[in-house]
Amino acid sequence: MNTTFLLMAQYQGAAVIPLERLCADYFSHLTPAKLRSKIVAGIIDLPLVRIENSQKAAQGVHLTDLARYLDVQRERAVIENDKLHNRAR
Repeated sequence: MNTTFLLMAQYQGAAVIPLERLCADYFSHLTPAKLRSKIVAGIIDLPLVRIENSQKAAQGVHLTDLARYLDVQRERAVIENDKLHNRAR
C-alpha cells in the first residue's frame, strides 16, 4: 500500500499537516513546540513548511515529506527486526 495515498485519505487531501495534528497522530509523546525544536535541530528529519515569510506564520509538514519519513522509519524497523531474527536481506 502506498503511504502517500493512505495519508491523503487520513488528512482528507490536505497538502500541509499542522504540527498540532502531527503531534496528535504520530508524535503524541511531544508537544508541538518540542516537535518543532527537534525538527529545527535536525533530530527529526522533516522539513517545516511556513505558509508565509513571517516568524509567526503557521508551520506544518508537507504530506509527501511525512510519507517519506514514515517509509524510512519503517525500513529501519524492518532491518532491525531482520537482524534480530537472523534473516538475510
